[in-house]
Order: sequence, then structure tokens, then C-alpha cells
Amino acid sequence: MRGSLFILAFFVAGILLGISNLIPFEISNYHLSEYTLYLLMFLVGFGIGADENTFSILKSLSFKVLSIPLITIIGTFIGVTVSYFFLSDISISDVWAIGAGYGYYSLSSIYLAELRTETIGAIALLSNILREIITLVSTPLLVKYFGEIAPICAAGATSMDTTLPIITAYSGKEYALISVFHGTILTILVPIIVTFFAR
Repeated sequence: MRGSLFILAFFVAGILLGISNLIPFEISNYHLSEYTLYLLMFLVGFGIGADENTFSILKSLSFKVLSIPLITIIGTFIGVTVSYFFLSDISISDVWAIGAGYGYYSLSSIYLAELRTETIGAIALLSNILREIITLVSTPLLVKYFGEIAPICAAGATSMDTTLPIITAYSGKEYALISVFHGTILTILVPIIVTFFAR
């Protein structure tokens, strides 16, 4: 949770700097977020490719386990579609694109700020950080009332990193491999699905 709050603090600091006009140039004119996105995509790809376990995991998992990322995608899609009816001044495609971040706030927020608007990017950042924080806080309850797979689906893409320790602690060490696989698949799919809904 400390990492999420740290990123949120940087986000708030950016807003305050933007309001105060302390930075002597307009960042958007230099396409810095676009270049940051390219670097981030490279690092994600490098991290997945460099991890020898990433592809060996596929060979050791059953079809039931392979379906967990699909369940997360469908569940998220249904959830954000329902939330659309309680929102105003936002299109359904933007709601779907925001949900398609699956907790991967850094990538999806930059993508949506570039493809849509900076406001949509900011909403994506906050909603996906909240997804991670809610998972960190509610994992014990999710396991108790919905089973060991529930926090993995709730975590989305973060099930491979930031929420992995608490998932392992409450769901069991035997779910660590499933959690990493789930997060890896969603991490790979985030730019594809976000772009699909955002264009």
C-alpha cells in the first residue's frame, strides 16, 4: 500500500505544480508522457521476457487456471458497465477503457491521457490505484467469503507484484504461481484492450 500512496502523492504534487505554474514550460508540448509510455512498455516487455518462469508457467497450468484472467476481464467489464449508469459526462467507451487498466495504473493512465484526455487519464490513475488499495485492504474478507481465487481477480494486473504478498499470505503459497500468471497475462493485455476501447 505504501507504493500506491507514494505514486498518489506524486500525482497530487503534479496537480499542485500545474495549478501553481511553477514549471516554466508546458510539459504537454514536449510529448514527455508519450516518451515515458514508450520507455514503460519497453521495460514491461523486457521484464516479462527476462523472466524465465513467464513462459514455463503456461506449460504447467490447467485450463481452469488459464480461465482466471478471462473471468477477471469479464467481471471488470460487467462492473464498470453497471457503474456507467451512475456517472455523467463520460462515455461508455471511456468507462470501459478505464476499467481495462485492471489495476495497472501507470500504463493505463498514460495511455488514456494520450489517446483520450488528461482528465480521463487522471480518472484511470485514481480508479486503478483504488483497485489495488481495496484489494490490499479487503483480501482477508474476499478469501473468507468468496474463496482463494477472489483476491487474485480483484487485484487484476497487480496480482503479479504489489498485491502478491498479501494474496499468498491469505490464499496460500500454492496460489502464488496462479497469481503471477494471472497478473502477467493481464499486464500483456492492458495496452491492447485499453487501446481497443479508447480509439
